[in-house]
Amino acid sequence: MAKNRVALITGANKGIGYEIARQLGEKGYHILVGARKSEAGKQAVASLQKGGAAAEFVEIDVSNRASIQKAAKAVAAQFEHLDALVNNAAIMEDKANITEVSDELLLRTLQTNTLGPLFVTQAFLPLLTKVSGATIVNMSSGLGQLSDMADTYPAYSISKTSLNAVTRQFAAALRDKGITVNSVCPGWVKTDMGGANAPRTVQQGADTVTWLATEAPRDLTGQFLRDRKVIPW
Repeated sequence: MAKNRVALITGANKGIGYEIARQLGEKGYHILVGARKSEAGKQAVASLQKGGAAAEFVEIDVSNRASIQKAAKAVAAQFEHLDALVNNAAIMEDKANITEVSDELLLRTLQTNTLGPLFVTQAFLPLLTKVSGATIVNMSSGLGQLSDMADTYPAYSISKTSLNAVTRQFAAALRDKGITVNSVCPGWVKTDMGGANAPRTVQQGADTVTWLATEAPRDLTGQFLRDRKVIPW
């Protein structure tokens, strides 16, 4: 397994996460399907394997530090390195604007969408540093853009703005180690979160992530991208 490229995608049991896993699987990566729910994760693995990808399930709840550490230990026991980490798992539960958002919702959203990727990255760094040119991608959102922020989905928007700060911090800290770290906005995509009216496909939403992991220039780091182009923070 040491010579194979390995990618861990959190929230890879459905939506954009699954499509990223499928695309990277087609490019020869051994896919680690990170998911909270065992049944959903194993179903995704079976589907990926049916399509010809090498894949297996990793149980991980990104909102739970103990679960993250357990997953990191399990992966390290089987694999010598990790070539790509995609922090995709997220929640969006907003039903009110910032004047009414509850502390419970805000804290839960930040725990999953911001601290989750931060702690997952810390936990898997020992494996990422074992290879040259490893890639970390944080799935962000245009809703987190300070330059173009509306008054909708406040907890989600704040969590994604904060995630972009996490991206910048890791990019600066890991630049000398040759690890690229970027945020990606997939656009408004037809998923359970995006809804049926979204104009973009999961294939379009996943494309930039796959590109960053496989073909993008290795000096492209610490940026916010959509459709393979840098966009304003």
